[in-house]
Amino acid sequence: MNFSPLPSVDAASVPADALVLDVREDDEWAAGHVEGALHVPMSGFVARFGEVTEAVADRGRAYVMCRVGGRSAQVTQYLVQQGFDAVNIDGGMLAWDGAGRPMVGDGDSPAFVL
Repeated sequence: MNFSPLPSVDAASVPADALVLDVREDDEWAAGHVEGALHVPMSGFVARFGEVTEAVADRGRAYVMCRVGGRSAQVTQYLVQQGFDAVNIDGGMLAWDGAGRPMVGDGDSPAFVL
């Protein structure tokens, strides 16, 4: 079989106005996330697939994010197989934070990557 490489981008290259699709779980999201990101945990992805496809149709390319890039790679692969323009964010939220990109958290404490 011939597999094409998974489209990916480093965290520093994600446009500020991009559609970031965060597939982490609720506790990870609450600790820290990209402001304005669409949060659809991988565990509920299939059930909310229509919501994802609508957002991608409205905004174009989806930049898929998790903590380090494993779950988001699976979701990116699935979206690409369905014909959507999706790219995996290499290194996930850890790389995002490491690149000094802004994050917000739920509550009063500073955002961090769980």
